[in-house]
Amino acid sequence: MGRSVLGFWQHTFSTAVLYGSLALFTSILHNVFLLYYVETFVSVYKIDKVSFWVGETVFLIWNSFNDPLFGWLSDRSFLSSPQSGSPITNSEVVLRRLKALSTSGPLFALSFLAFWVSWARPGLQFLLCLCLYDGFLTLVDLHHSALLADLAVSASDRTRLNFHCSVFSALGSASVFLSYSFWNKEDFYSFRLFCIALAAFSVMGFLFVSHVLQHHFQKEVLVRRAEAQTLKELTVDLGSPAHSDKPVTIAQYLRQLSRHRNFMWFASMNLVQVFHCHFNSNFFPLFLEHLLSDNISASTGSVLLGISFIAPHLNNLYFLTLCQRYGVYQVIRWLFILKLGLSVAMLLAGADHIYLLCIFIASNRVFTEGTCKLLKLVISDLVDEDFVINRRRQAASALLFGMVALLTKPGQTFAPLIGTWLLCVYTGYDIFERQPVKDSLVSVPDTASGLGTPPLRLGCFYMLVFVPITCALLQLAAWSRFTLHGRKLQGIKTLRQGSQQGHLIDVKAI
Repeated sequence: MGRSVLGFWQHTFSTAVLYGSLALFTSILHNVFLLYYVETFVSVYKIDKVSFWVGETVFLIWNSFNDPLFGWLSDRSFLSSPQSGSPITNSEVVLRRLKALSTSGPLFALSFLAFWVSWARPGLQFLLCLCLYDGFLTLVDLHHSALLADLAVSASDRTRLNFHCSVFSALGSASVFLSYSFWNKEDFYSFRLFCIALAAFSVMGFLFVSHVLQHHFQKEVLVRRAEAQTLKELTVDLGSPAHSDKPVTIAQYLRQLSRHRNFMWFASMNLVQVFHCHFNSNFFPLFLEHLLSDNISASTGSVLLGISFIAPHLNNLYFLTLCQRYGVYQVIRWLFILKLGLSVAMLLAGADHIYLLCIFIASNRVFTEGTCKLLKLVISDLVDEDFVINRRRQAASALLFGMVALLTKPGQTFAPLIGTWLLCVYTGYDIFERQPVKDSLVSVPDTASGLGTPPLRLGCFYMLVFVPITCALLQLAAWSRFTLHGRKLQGIKTLRQGSQQGHLIDVKAI
């Protein structure tokens, strides 16, 4: 009975749909976490300022280094060929990642629940909850992202996988809208029940989908092993000179990565992208308050927030169709040019065009987040190139995703630091000392002739337009040096597909 049910689901839903659904079980929890974890500890558990900053500092260090750490632990066995026996197949790699997801996914959901019940002193609970949650989230995200490179090699197949991820991520945003009905920091009981329901749904989803996919790939592994055994009997063993039999150490891997020019240019571009994404998120409420609050209603502001939250997922569906036609490299390049053009146009128009400001604030975040969602496709291509140029037996997908995170996550820290510094430079406004600023603004006339702009509003406007202009110029410069596209990318994919069709060569003539 159980096998017939599994067979029914396998025939009803494709691997792409099942793979994409894993994004739903992550996003329904992570969106709620991002919105409420700070407010919960500050307003409900009354955490003190020192404990809060200590927790955030430790979290920053842990958040930066757990990606490459878990990636190395996951993929170190793939960085060298086995000394004896058959080499590991791609289906076995996928199976390992699915088994890891079947464990880390439910643990991720349980760690999410730890935030919403007070079980220790606020400072200690804050630190432990953040580290546990981010650790399991990293495991889930690394293995899910690595599957994108392991399940498919062709650009069209990877685009289809990413398409389903975007659809299910957009569906996962529904948890944010539902959460408003339950959030009440004075009476936390209903919100706790809501979080328990989300976590239960996520646990069941991870277990069910990973089990269905594991069942499918276990059958494929058995078939591939039988084929490999048959092929081995007809094959002259030439010692596989193209691959090294020595295990690769972490120092050797880092040296290989430092010589991977496309990886380094991509990491440079992505560091700026991560900075810009988090800058938009950190200062979106500030821009709404000081640029638009006097000219739009509260409902319009909430609509802008909603659009900026869900539109990147929906917009990504269109971007992915463009990627299939023109390639990921060209679409990302066009998005950088569009970001630069819109920012220059807004700068020339000025801060007094309210409707243009509304459109620009929303579109700037939508296009920036949309670019972020395409970058997994580029990292998957880098996995292919790393596989080919270093002649690996198996692609180290999770490790490469982890190394990208290590080099780009500092952008999360730079965003608020540089943003608050720019705000202080432009206006003298210290975001941590609000009362003196209010007094100073009262003494500064709004306008000299009825048409001017207060210093704080003008400073916010300059931040709004100059940051994307600078980011776009830096990204276009780095992206122009990235060569993994067009014929070169097609050649890399052909070489990887040829290598993974079988590790034994020169079949005997019969």
